[in-house]
Amino acid sequence: MKVDVLLGLQWGDEGKGKVVDVLTPNYDVISRFQGGPNAGHTLEFNNKKYVLRSIPSGIFQGDKINVIGNGVVLDPALFKEEVEALETSGHDLKSRLFISKKAHLILPTHRLLDACYESGKGNSKIGTTGKGIGPTYTDKVSRNGLRVGDILNDFENKYKNAVARHEEILNQYGFEYDLKPLEEAWFAGIEKLKSYTFIDSEYFINRQLENEKPVLAEGAQGTMLDIDFGSYPFVTSSNTITAGACIGLGVAPGKIGEVYGIFKAYCTRVGSGPFPTELFDEDGEKMRKVGVEFGSVTGRPRRCGWIDLVALKYAVMINGVTRLIMMKSDVLDSFETIKACIAYKINGEEVKNFPYEINENVSPVYEELPGWKIDMTKMQSEDEFPEEFKNYLKFLEEKLGVPITIVSVGPDRAQTIIR
Repeated sequence: MKVDVLLGLQWGDEGKGKVVDVLTPNYDVISRFQGGPNAGHTLEFNNKKYVLRSIPSGIFQGDKINVIGNGVVLDPALFKEEVEALETSGHDLKSRLFISKKAHLILPTHRLLDACYESGKGNSKIGTTGKGIGPTYTDKVSRNGLRVGDILNDFENKYKNAVARHEEILNQYGFEYDLKPLEEAWFAGIEKLKSYTFIDSEYFINRQLENEKPVLAEGAQGTMLDIDFGSYPFVTSSNTITAGACIGLGVAPGKIGEVYGIFKAYCTRVGSGPFPTELFDEDGEKMRKVGVEFGSVTGRPRRCGWIDLVALKYAVMINGVTRLIMMKSDVLDSFETIKACIAYKINGEEVKNFPYEINENVSPVYEELPGWKIDMTKMQSEDEFPEEFKNYLKFLEEKLGVPITIVSVGPDRAQTIIR
């Protein structure tokens, strides 16, 4: 048995939560392998909307095990808010949610450091969510981090030492802050965490595979935000690609099976950073309005643009994608013409490889296709697709070299068509 991986191929917000929920019946274990509460996965079903920040999206299927892997960074205060909201909705988590001892903890001072560093960047701001993700991964790499397993042994002293180090940095910057209210919520979260089961997740996942239990690894953010292969420096602090699942769960590369790559029928981005196909006209505003393109955690409006096949082919390549899943197809229902970026023009030269750096010299080269001008939100099978939409699917498959096996035509789990 192998681990199947599901991840985003663009700049995040592709709709991963909904797809995990749809695919969960095929798996026994769902596990998050990286990221933190800066990444919100939105799910809608039975006329209710849920936003998950740290908890795997398989939690709504009652008989499935969900694992927060070692590659995740966890904020106890936000974890407490999240699980209590789910408990209020009638979802019992304690018997089905396990947490890796090796997952790193986001401290209150990590959030303060995040705000401090970002405020000092001026026009060079990355567009961080301010959740302390970057400083937590920095401590992890510099071997100064606190992990979930530390809660079980001399935790108070470890916490005090870490906070003292952070406060020294904050004071050097002259950053004003009030730590007490943050600490109160954080330690209440620690108590909540203690009521859950901590595991050696690498052993747990591998034993599930040995026992022929199918496992789905759930990624956060998107490929173009990967710390190594994304649009650096406007990226996240972890590896969002397939290889990150090996590190974030403790499984060997040879144990990776199917790789589901999720993308929108168009493209969006939150915060700063390059976006070659970004639209500043009525089409971009229409995408934002119809697609309700606002961050599920931050509420920030997303930048919108046409699909970028240069970046998408690059993402397919480095992830080893075996199946594609297209989301929000219905958002383009009313467009007369659909555009797709098939190359970049850089200093007068047409380029089809994703470049080392994207700057003002990069402009998109578009191919235009006729729109379908039909409401697809009520469609329940591929047979109902208009011819123009079928042609769009065929065009994308030919350009990307991978089949599109699932098409989403609306936010509800029922609005999902498997081809």
